[in-house]
Amino acid sequence: MKPSKVMIVEDEALVAMMVEDMLGDLGCEIAGSFGAVGDAMAWLVGGDASPDGAVLDVNIGGEMVFPVAEELRERGVPFVFATGYGDLPRAGFESIEVLAKPINVGDLRRAVDGFQSSQD
Repeated sequence: MKPSKVMIVEDEALVAMMVEDMLGDLGCEIAGSFGAVGDAMAWLVGGDASPDGAVLDVNIGGEMVFPVAEELRERGVPFVFATGYGDLPRAGFESIEVLAKPINVGDLRRAVDGFQSSQD
């Protein structure tokens, strides 16, 4: 099975680096890592972006990540949310897994396994 190419949207640089490292340890490639919703959207709609999955922090500098989630859903790209806030309003995204921060590598592995099964 080929490595998953995973997109990350996370506004805290240290957290983003930690997630990138964990994904690398799980055999994934980083498709793109973004600290702003606008940058992530520009990458998705502006070219040849084709991630196999994504890890999306819910609150990016005070902006909700839901436009990115909607774009990924329209493309059929699986994703998970990550948050340190516990339960949050996610109208239309109730079935999407939420990883609690700090992210546990076992939970991340399970999410990546889900990304890979959707490639088959």
